[in-house]
Amino acid sequence: MGTEGAVIARLRAAGCVFAEEEAALLFATAATPAELEALVERRAAGEPLEQVVGWAEFCGLRVFVDPGVFVPRRRSEFLVSVAVGLVRARGELARPAIVDLCCGTGALGLAVASGLTGPAGLAGSGLAGFGGRVELHASDLDPAAVACARRNVEPLGGVVYQGDLFTVLPGSLRGLIDVLICNAPYVPTSQIAFMPAEARDHEALLALDGGTDGLAVLRRAAAGAPDWLAPGGVLLVETSEQQAPVMAAEMDGAGLDARIHDDDEYGATVVTGTR
Repeated sequence: MGTEGAVIARLRAAGCVFAEEEAALLFATAATPAELEALVERRAAGEPLEQVVGWAEFCGLRVFVDPGVFVPRRRSEFLVSVAVGLVRARGELARPAIVDLCCGTGALGLAVASGLTGPAGLAGSGLAGFGGRVELHASDLDPAAVACARRNVEPLGGVVYQGDLFTVLPGSLRGLIDVLICNAPYVPTSQIAFMPAEARDHEALLALDGGTDGLAVLRRAAAGAPDWLAPGGVLLVETSEQQAPVMAAEMDGAGLDARIHDDDEYGATVVTGTR
């Protein structure tokens, strides 16, 4: 493979903006020159760096990211901060119940749990986890995402299900969920072709396509949420700035108290609906 300089040049030629940082990470990940060559080849071909090295940093946690699985976006850290803030504003809860629908790697649910309990170590590390101080559930339709989320969530005491939104959750959660995250796809079908190739070519379409106006899955989450939320519990979803008023109206129509939260630093918009 050659020197680090050669790897940097190859990554830069492939369009990697942060070629130096990525090269250092690839060298740190590879155990042999042959493995390094394979990793560089994958990255130069456009595969997301997180899938190549097998992990991503999110809210200070290191989460596994398997090939084909949606990579947690840094902007979604804003949703985590909103969720943690809303729960803390309610006062001390004995054992908050957190559910992460359309969970992908499970990063958002883990980050909220960590934010409510303090540092929990690295996801998937087999540490003591959250000490029973929160109840964490996650689900996704994509089998690859479910397998990845189980690597991240279950060693820390959570449970991951495969299936469609609420249909796979245990009935014992009905009316008891304090934090309901649904980081569902919200890109309109017609806009998928204009997404970066890293996402379009290497993440499941299921995790990207939000239907005609991008809100198909999120509407269903809003409609079902009131039956599952505890009094004072909150549904949190991420949308574009333009979609937010429509999504807020959907939550209001479902009987939730909707609010729109924006953050310029993250470039993120979160809509919440509180029961």
